[in-house]
Amino acid sequence: MKGDAPATVCVTGAAGFIGSWLVMRLLERGYTVRATVRDPGNMKKVKHLLDLPKADTNLTLWKADLTEEGSFDEAIEGCHGVFHVATPMDFESQDPENEVIKPTIEGVLGIIRSCAKAKTVKRLVFTSSAGTVNVQEHQRPVYDENDWSDLDFIYSKKMTAWMYFVSKTLAEKAAWEAAKENNIDFISIIPTLVVGPFIMPSFPPSLITALSLITGNEPHYSIIKQGQFVHLDDLCESHIYLYEDPKAEGRYICSSHDATIHDLGKMIREKWPEYDIPTELKGIEKDLPLVCFSSKKLREMGFQFKYSLEDMFRGAIETCREKGLLPYSTRKHDGSKEKVLPPCSTEAHANDHEKGSVPCPVESHANGKV
Repeated sequence: MKGDAPATVCVTGAAGFIGSWLVMRLLERGYTVRATVRDPGNMKKVKHLLDLPKADTNLTLWKADLTEEGSFDEAIEGCHGVFHVATPMDFESQDPENEVIKPTIEGVLGIIRSCAKAKTVKRLVFTSSAGTVNVQEHQRPVYDENDWSDLDFIYSKKMTAWMYFVSKTLAEKAAWEAAKENNIDFISIIPTLVVGPFIMPSFPPSLITALSLITGNEPHYSIIKQGQFVHLDDLCESHIYLYEDPKAEGRYICSSHDATIHDLGKMIREKWPEYDIPTELKGIEKDLPLVCFSSKKLREMGFQFKYSLEDMFRGAIETCREKGLLPYSTRKHDGSKEKVLPPCSTEAHANDHEKGSVPCPVESHANGKV
């Protein structure tokens, strides 16, 4: 917290897209970080953490799994703060209730029990999701922290990523109750679609959605149709900022830009003309209103966003290219579009690596639309 020397904190889901960047920023500030992952011995999945500056002196890896009761006890014991980032993200699960929804809810409740047992935790910061706020039949012009997604609507439509929306909504609501019962200082941060450079080696699930216009992954167009976006670095900075501010309380939306799918298409065509981005999108009307996620509460705490929408996409595209996860162009020499096979699966626990770099047909994601 502000005024104190950097303390020991635990980050769950430390190997994932958000978790690994957050670990990097915490280490830079001098925090001692206990990073939980499902398999600390799997070097392919943890090397990017061990290679971080100050990792030798300030980082330890701890084995923990959301599905195992008490498995976070040891990592959290003695910590002043906990950042709970880990979440299952298998959008193609054949058993979403048991593979995604239940582990997410039980996972956050288990973390709260571990915090209560430790008796040292000053604050628990939970990474929630925009999917807890605006998944509703009719979109409103502006959403804030008082809004919640319509679970009946989600269950009736079962659109792309429906189980993720349900899991995060139920988990956050359960966490608020449990935190009160256990007298844990709890805040939740609600990111919109997270875009930017990254250090994990595989394709982050949120970029499968953000870059879907480039890869032609049509089932994900519904998520960015009237989209909201935040840079990964802004999001991680907001986590630390709110953790350190003793006045922080409640929910905080963290979103810097609103854009429709047509706005994104126009920007990508202008900045990256080597990608063949369609101008006509089947089933999506031309004249779409913006849907805004208000970060007024976060800004009023004094937090400032640093990055533009172009910065987010430039960072994401350049990193994907460097890691061989995205082609440099989708145009063929004859002017036709080259088909890009998107990453095969978003199956992941954010506390492990996303199985996201295996090409597969677009149809594998076609499990519905918002």
